Amino acid sequence: MPARGSSLRTRLTGRGRGEERRASTASAAGSRDGDGEGSGTTSGRHGETAGPAPRPGPDDAGAEPSAPAPRPTAREASRTDEAAPTSTAPAAPVPHPAPATPPAPAPRNSPGPRPPVAPTPTPDTPTPAPIQPVRPAKPVAPRPVVRPAEVPDEVAGAPCPSCGTPNPPGRRFCRRCATALNPAAKPEPLPWWRTVWPFRRRVRAGSGRAVRLLVILAVVVALCAGALLLLPAGRALFEDTRDKLGKPKPVTPVGIRASAEVHGHPAKNTTDGLSNSYWAAPASGASVTYTFGKPFRMVDLLITNGPSKKPEDYHSQARALQMDLEVTTSDGERQNRQITLNDRPGDQTIPTGISDVKTVRLTLRSPVGLTSGRRLALAEVEFFQRS
Repeated sequence: MPARGSSLRTRLTGRGRGEERRASTASAAGSRDGDGEGSGTTSGRHGETAGPAPRPGPDDAGAEPSAPAPRPTAREASRTDEAAPTSTAPAAPVPHPAPATPPAPAPRNSPGPRPPVAPTPTPDTPTPAPIQPVRPAKPVAPRPVVRPAEVPDEVAGAPCPSCGTPNPPGRRFCRRCATALNPAAKPEPLPWWRTVWPFRRRVRAGSGRAVRLLVILAVVVALCAGALLLLPAGRALFEDTRDKLGKPKPVTPVGIRASAEVHGHPAKNTTDGLSNSYWAAPASGASVTYTFGKPFRMVDLLITNGPSKKPEDYHSQARALQMDLEVTTSDGERQNRQITLNDRPGDQTIPTGISDVKTVRLTLRSPVGLTSGRRLALAEVEFFQRS
């Protein structure tokens, strides 16, 4: 009977009890990969247990003996109970089978049930936010960078003549500004006269001192000589300027003396202020001398030549066209000048500019119109001093 029942099951299902056991094991493994944990918990909660394993039939006798299966854990047992069909009959306690090797996975094309596949969750794609207008960023000033302070190194040595930085001994140039620390002494510049003449003269040490002294002495002597020579000229120029700026005034002599005169025409007629009286001299070379009470500076000399200022009386007597002027100063010095007159009626002004005048002598020269019965006539002589 058992063999016949096994054969009948084989014919109805197309597989023996060994194949059903392997399919049940594969189904339990697939349910463990999916939602087997929750199913096992449910079957355990209801107190359901798997039924007894079927006994091997005669068809499985020829199969190869398999290794003992490993002892299932509580989770695997619960998954197996869920995969097996429930029975209405009360379940008997299941003895623990011997440990065996895990069975090989069932082929993909086997007609047995497949394990459920968990749905793959679809990731939610975030919707990008709309672009909103923004204000331009304000420029941020760079943060100040603190420079490390230079720590002066202590160096003992001579300071630089330019920047004062101390330098160690033995350096030729400053370590800060590169200025020469021990520059060569510059030669003293030559005097200006050595650079002018001679142009190619050899310079010798100490040779310029004597020449320099001689040049200085020569310059001093030249200045003194120039002062002595230019002093009178400068003084005369100064006095002439004062004469022109001042107003002249007449001076009357205190004494008149003539070397020769014609009776009725004395020499004092030259200072009487009358234009129709004159001093008559018999011949050329006669002179008249005027003496003054105190020395004065004679600025101008006013002479009226001939017998009168009137033109009709001017040619009635002879006239002197030249006169010798001799001036004696208060210190006894004499100054001689020659005066040239024009042959015309009226007074003629002769600038003199002589200081400290004490006496004045006039000598008649170069007569014109001197014939028999005629005399040399001099109508008027006037002296002017500086006011």
